[in-house]
Amino acid sequence: MKNILFIFLGGGFGSILRYLMSNYTQKLWNVNSFPMGTFLVNIMGCLIIGFLTSYFMKNDNYLKYLLITGFCGGFTTFSTFSVENYSLWQNQQYTTLLLYVVLSIVLGFAAVIIGMKSQVLLQ
Repeated sequence: MKNILFIFLGGGFGSILRYLMSNYTQKLWNVNSFPMGTFLVNIMGCLIIGFLTSYFMKNDNYLKYLLITGFCGGFTTFSTFSVENYSLWQNQQYTTLLLYVVLSIVLGFAAVIIGMKSQVLLQ
């Protein structure tokens, strides 16, 4: 039951932070129709989850539920990424759609690797 409470708290905090960061990023850094807010949040989430996963592989404790499952799960958003891609497709913005998908996958994967490697360096 304690793990569920930690997931709940982490998810709530992550969701609020995602909303704030995505909203303000989109207002401050509007690049045509590119969904910069969601993109930035998801790449940062990949970096964070890589770092935390590497840490909790060696230091397993209950905080992984708060930080990985809860916070990172609430902070990042595949569903918003998907609906934004659908919107780009509907509006026939195929170049932006392709750029968004490729950059999200490539940079997201790279961010996870960097996060995992940076944890190793800090030890």
